[in-house]
Amino acid sequence: MKPEYTSDELLPLSGIQHFLFCRRQWALIHIERQWQENALTAEGKIMHQRADDPFFTETRNGVITARSVPVASYRLGLVGVCDVVEFTESPDGVKLPGREGLRYVPAPVEYKRGKEKRDHSDEAQLCAQAVCLEEMLAVTIPRGFLYYGETRHRVEVELTVELRSLVRAMSDEMHNYFQRGYTPRVKPSKACRSCSLADTCLPVLQEKTIAASKYIKQQIENA
Repeated sequence: MKPEYTSDELLPLSGIQHFLFCRRQWALIHIERQWQENALTAEGKIMHQRADDPFFTETRNGVITARSVPVASYRLGLVGVCDVVEFTESPDGVKLPGREGLRYVPAPVEYKRGKEKRDHSDEAQLCAQAVCLEEMLAVTIPRGFLYYGETRHRVEVELTVELRSLVRAMSDEMHNYFQRGYTPRVKPSKACRSCSLADTCLPVLQEKTIAASKYIKQQIENA
């Protein structure tokens, strides 16, 4: 892992979710700058617009809620925006401007359109946000939260050593791909059906292209 990245080298934090879902999708978006909206991404954007009001902060039951909080980590080389950060009073927390004598521990809250996933892509994105906040505020964040719009359910996520290691590994790999300008191939799966870049990626043609290249290689080797 690189000791420190410069501001020019920072990659979008949200890319971790794309990267874990499909490395080719991530490369098409972040390296080749291709993006297409579909119904799922449009609904997700609407949900985030509801959560993201950078001028809105409220305090309820001792918890300060801040929206659209910009974050960055020069150790991971990532930059982004937290949908919501909740600050809860705790002796293990940090002091906040205008809150004399009190300390708070932050917890990122990420809003998702759908429901809980089988992979760890949502948890990794949330953990990356927490790592950014830890670096910026010099505090330890034990947990964060994911809110799923489809189920209207809020899930507590423990930010374990394993999850933090996954985030570090993914950020390293993302930077490696980005520096090389590398767009990998993928093996088509059921997940391709819901991908907004399916028409650009053309996973079926990729599979045929790979098969054709293997055939040509075999013919050369057998000649």
